[in-house]
Amino acid sequence: MLKQRLAKWLGWGRRSGQTLMCALLVLAMAGFMGCAKKQVPISGTAAAVPGGGGIQQGVGSGMTEEQLGEQALMDKLGLHSEAERQAFMKQAQTFKNDDIHFDYDSYVLNAEAKGILDQKAVFVRKYPAVQVSIEGHCDERGTSEYNLALGERRAKSAWQYLVNSGIDGKILDAVSYGEERPLASGRDEASFARNRRAHFDLIY
Repeated sequence: MLKQRLAKWLGWGRRSGQTLMCALLVLAMAGFMGCAKKQVPISGTAAAVPGGGGIQQGVGSGMTEEQLGEQALMDKLGLHSEAERQAFMKQAQTFKNDDIHFDYDSYVLNAEAKGILDQKAVFVRKYPAVQVSIEGHCDERGTSEYNLALGERRAKSAWQYLVNSGIDGKILDAVSYGEERPLASGRDEASFARNRRAHFDLIY
């Protein structure tokens, strides 16, 4: 009787071996898939926005690095819409295009130069986050050393006028290029007059 039962069990084991193996394989795969489905939190990179009063997510925000940079700049300048951004860009272009000019061998501001500087002061008050580089330039007459010194006096003259108008001197930088960066290459008085100037660039 015992031999018959043992033979019966062994026979069932041989017939069921493949089924058991399949069952074990299915259970193992189910366990592996269960582990694979576990979600691991991913730490995103947060990009701080200067002057924006908050943080924008660098990862998962849907914005490119360039777009994030533009948004940070708009926040810094206090621009809250596309219309405000367009207005700023237009005024900034005018600011940079309007040079002031000087008489020969002079750094004295004439009435026209003061009027232009008054407009620049209005712009800087409206956008106090900008910084201004004031460049002094000369025509080619005179030595390089003399023209560098004259260019510096011209830049400082414009700097002082803006400071007297209430602009913080810390956001203004005066630099001289002397005769090194002429606008006009001619050797006539009209060309010389164009090169005797102070140019204004914006940094933001």
